[in-house]
Amino acid sequence: MSRADEHVPLVDLGNERPQLPAKARIMSPIVPRASISGRALVAVVAIMTFLASMTTGAVLLVSASAAEWQSEVASEITIQIRPVAGRDIARDTAAVIETMRVQPGIVEVRPFSKEESAKLLEPWLGSGLSLDDLPVPRVVVARVQPGTVLDLVNLRARVMQVAPSASVDDHRAWIERMRSMTGATVFAGIGILVLVIIATIISVSFATRGAMAANRPIVEVLHFVGAGDSYIANRFLRHFLRLGLEGGVIGGGAAMLAFGFSESIAGWFSGTPVGDQFAALLGTFSLRPSGYLVLAVQAVVIAGITGWAARRALFAALDDID
Repeated sequence: MSRADEHVPLVDLGNERPQLPAKARIMSPIVPRASISGRALVAVVAIMTFLASMTTGAVLLVSASAAEWQSEVASEITIQIRPVAGRDIARDTAAVIETMRVQPGIVEVRPFSKEESAKLLEPWLGSGLSLDDLPVPRVVVARVQPGTVLDLVNLRARVMQVAPSASVDDHRAWIERMRSMTGATVFAGIGILVLVIIATIISVSFATRGAMAANRPIVEVLHFVGAGDSYIANRFLRHFLRLGLEGGVIGGGAAMLAFGFSESIAGWFSGTPVGDQFAALLGTFSLRPSGYLVLAVQAVVIAGITGWAARRALFAALDDID
């Protein structure tokens, strides 16, 4: 050592190193929180939750609209008086109206005017049509008091007695078709939800096994120092459950916003053929508060399914490592 080096002060490199608090070292996560696979899993869960929520919301809208239609149609009876040679259709219509008004359980009787009849025929015959030269039947609508069961056989006999060309329709066949359509819609929605849940389980299983493979050296070291499978699985389970909750909140929140703005969006297309058809099918496009509660519960359930699938895949991967 030279004379110049003797005057250089020695530095204790151990004291100069940056020291981390013991708590920070202990709380360091085993699985990195901001990994590419973690972000991809959040995106997958969010997409699946969004699709599931949109499906559930559409089923709820269709079911609510169908229930309203059935309630309205079931409370009405339609009488159709067809023009027949040798009879005055106006007189027959007036006789049917009087017969229906004295019938017990009927609270309102309203005949359709010629203008209303033309409006009903407009989708098939076009506008500006004169009904004077056409044998267009007259329509009378009678509203039934809720909870009243009418004797339709006796009612038809009385109506046909005053107007032989009249027919009484209680819309029973149409209501049965509506029930069948609603049941098919609910069944299709349940099928889509099952497919979404299966896809979520498969995605979470692959992501869990990928995370275990990437952190295999850490898992082996933990095993070496005496950590059990439950301890290691719980650390990974918290990670994937947090990712599932994050994806569920994003997907469910996006679906709720979509349904929240759907009524405003439907207003833009109001008056157009497309807007009228969708309004007839889905009503006002607005979910009830109970519908939003169902979507929130569904998002939490999907997050729980994510945690459950991660737990099963974790113990299977740990068995392979052992």
